Amino acid sequence: MHVGIASGFANHSKLDDRQFIREELTQLELAAELGFESIWITEHHFSDYSISPNPLMYLAYLAGRHPRVRLGTQVIVVPWHDPVRLCEEIVLLDHVSGGRALIGFGRGLSRVEYAGMRIDQGQARERFDETVAMIMRAMETGVIEGGELFKQPRREIRPRPIRPLKGRAFCAAGSPGSMVSAARLGLGRLYLGQPMVAGHAQSSATLGRVVGDEASDAWLKAWHESHPGEEPVAPFVSNLVFVDESADRARELARTYTAKVFAAAVKNYEMTSEHHGTIKGYESYSALRMTPEQAQVAIENAHKSSIAGDPQEVLEQLEEVKRRRQPQGMFPHLYTGGMPHEECVRSIRLFASQCLNEMKSWSGAPATIDGAMARAA
Repeated sequence: MHVGIASGFANHSKLDDRQFIREELTQLELAAELGFESIWITEHHFSDYSISPNPLMYLAYLAGRHPRVRLGTQVIVVPWHDPVRLCEEIVLLDHVSGGRALIGFGRGLSRVEYAGMRIDQGQARERFDETVAMIMRAMETGVIEGGELFKQPRREIRPRPIRPLKGRAFCAAGSPGSMVSAARLGLGRLYLGQPMVAGHAQSSATLGRVVGDEASDAWLKAWHESHPGEEPVAPFVSNLVFVDESADRARELARTYTAKVFAAAVKNYEMTSEHHGTIKGYESYSALRMTPEQAQVAIENAHKSSIAGDPQEVLEQLEEVKRRRQPQGMFPHLYTGGMPHEECVRSIRLFASQCLNEMKSWSGAPATIDGAMARAA
């Protein structure tokens, strides 16, 4: 089993940006040194919710300092990008890293971020489908062109792509429609177990089924229809994980920090706003709409969707995730919600010493991320 680590670059303690980024990179570099096999970074703009406007730039920095770690995005929000520039940046990351990029794509949800990027959110689905299709083709052919929206003239990508993206390109999506689109484009699935899908007025089991299992079923059906005879790309999975020698302390950490994460998500995604479900292509997200009272209950219950306990309990819970999702890789999210730097480091070290090698020994679904690797530039 491939095992990496996730970071949301969430500055929920509102540290000075210079201190925050320095500490965040220190934590990720420690993880690479301790044997985590990949690092996955988000994209967000304009707030402390996540100070990660360019995950590919962070990953290029880490690529030069750690020559074996894989470099993942969870996710690049495709509609915010020009197809040519995004394709060039992915290719360049491959060149400086020897082809270690693992690319997660997504559509994004925040109305504030869409407005700040001057992008019509109602075009998100079309922009996503068109951009990803162009990039996937360009990574195979070395040429980018076409599109009804972008009308991209035929141009050669330079430097030329090292290897195709298929097998190492994924999509995080919550709706069946998005997953159908991802499957047709040849994208695998990312299951990002953030707490924003639990603790609603509905039960977490009901919501999990709506935004998880039904979308997954739709993905698999569309994959077989679009790629007959081709083995589906196995997913990657991430969960919020809180580990401590004391199981009680781990669960208290989960209660404290998932509440902070969920409160920040309520604000960033305006989850108490009536606009959810009214934007073209986002109709299914009406399920996220809450009253302020429901949001408070959700904040208090967010910890129920995380994994928490002593190392053995954490391994047992992660093994159940593995059984259900059958991934080729997992990348736990070990610190979040404004957790102090020292606590983050302790969590990474404890997980690495007590859980990492055990997880690596697990059997996983067939890996598709390797392919023909190249020497870094």
